[in-house]
Amino acid sequence: MADVATHAADARPWSLRRRLLAAILSASAVLWLAGLGIFAAVAWHETNDVFDDALEESGYMIMAATTDWNERGLLARLDGGAGPARKVDMQYQIVAGGRVIQRTAGAPAAPFVAGAAGADDDGFVDAVAAGQRWRVFVVRDDRRHVAVQVGQRQDKRFDILEELAESLWAPALGVLVLLALACWLVTGRVLAPLRRTAAAIAAKTPDDLAQVDAGGQPRELLPLVAALNGVLARLDTALQAERRFTADAAHELRTPLAGLDMHAQLLQRQHPELAAPFRKLRQDIGRVTALVDSLLALARLDPLAREQLVRQPVALAPLLERLLAAYGQQAQRRGIRLAVRCELDTVHADPQMLEMALRNLVDNALRYCPDGSRVEIVACRHGGCERIAVRDDGPGVDAASRRRLAERFFRVLGNEAGGSGLGLSIVKRIADLHGAALAFGPGLEGRGLAVTLDLPVAEPGAP
Repeated sequence: MADVATHAADARPWSLRRRLLAAILSASAVLWLAGLGIFAAVAWHETNDVFDDALEESGYMIMAATTDWNERGLLARLDGGAGPARKVDMQYQIVAGGRVIQRTAGAPAAPFVAGAAGADDDGFVDAVAAGQRWRVFVVRDDRRHVAVQVGQRQDKRFDILEELAESLWAPALGVLVLLALACWLVTGRVLAPLRRTAAAIAAKTPDDLAQVDAGGQPRELLPLVAALNGVLARLDTALQAERRFTADAAHELRTPLAGLDMHAQLLQRQHPELAAPFRKLRQDIGRVTALVDSLLALARLDPLAREQLVRQPVALAPLLERLLAAYGQQAQRRGIRLAVRCELDTVHADPQMLEMALRNLVDNALRYCPDGSRVEIVACRHGGCERIAVRDDGPGVDAASRRRLAERFFRVLGNEAGGSGLGLSIVKRIADLHGAALAFGPGLEGRGLAVTLDLPVAEPGAP
């Protein structure tokens, strides 16, 4: 059971666009974070360089300003009066003899760097003073044994970097959102040929086995289109072979069946004492002949396309009169009242196919109705269509069986009337070729069966 559940979970449909978008956005997010890291590192390095340059320049300037510091006191002590906080916040010390003789208010009392006055070179030192980490630049005057130390707390530098990050995170996130939107739109356009191809395949009908157009398809989709076209070609070949076989077989069977019926009729005359068996034999021959005729009709209808039909205005009243003449005696012998109600002058259809469909409908109604029933042929306009209906008050068909009436060789169980099970299949095929709707419902007065054929109204200017 676990394997079945796993297989069912794996078989669930998934979105190629969403997976592609997730992959692009995941990679973009990783690269975005990596870019932010690189940007932060570069910003930190460049910020340190700028601050170091400021420390160095300030150190030299202060050293130059303190040449006569002991006589004039040019660098006064700052007592840290109230004022706005400085972002750079550099602190200065003048160190002589290992002690701070002058400093800014924020500088510690002890030197940033002890013993700096006796060193050889100027330069930067990372120091810890008063419990704080400092970046210090030391300028030395070996002649006077004086050093100027300019320092900046490391956390002040981090504060500036944090302010920069606070200013940039919203635009950076906005860029990521815009990237997601752009990826969604771009993937939609990139996958548009896939949707068009899927729509073209979905629009195909069982009678449309034409090749899918490979023109304008992306290279990645061409193998799929080529494989599908190969399947369609093989299926078309198989169907054509089947139809040719059915048509050839039906055509070849008609002549021997006609000869067999003639011999049975001759033998029936020669042996009148065997009239009943010969009559049953001729009925069976008639059923086989009807089946062969139906197979031949389907074999001719199946390969046709809707565009091949020769549609024209068909005068309906004469057609229905011919049906009455053809089936009137059969209905009269069985006491079936066959009536016609025609409210349409013409319908737009192939005349031969329309007559074939109506003959099958009337024959079907007479075949399955008991003696003394009613059969009515109605032609009228209904809901924007031209409707032709054949209704009866016979035994009818249950709702479940109605859905299968147009299937080939389907026979309603319990019905002993003879038939091939192909008459309504022929009507369904003719309806499809005309773009008409074939429906089954209750017959006269809610009893029996009604078969309705709704033909589309001809457009103005149609032949």
